[in-house]
Amino acid sequence: MEVLNVLIIAALIATVVVLGLGLRSMARGGSYDRDHAEKFMWERVALQALVVLLLLAAAFLVNS
Repeated sequence: MEVLNVLIIAALIATVVVLGLGLRSMARGGSYDRDHAEKFMWERVALQALVVLLLLAAAFLVNS
């Protein structure tokens, strides 16, 4: 269970970092934002899905 907790925390931190990069891209604007905004969004969505799956796995392990 400890390994799963570390994975959840790492995935949460990675999600926040990618969110920050997306916000920085949006603030910068221009061609940089056009080139990178969608990439950051998809990375954030994938990381959020990973966090949800890890949380579901943790809940399943706790209840079994």
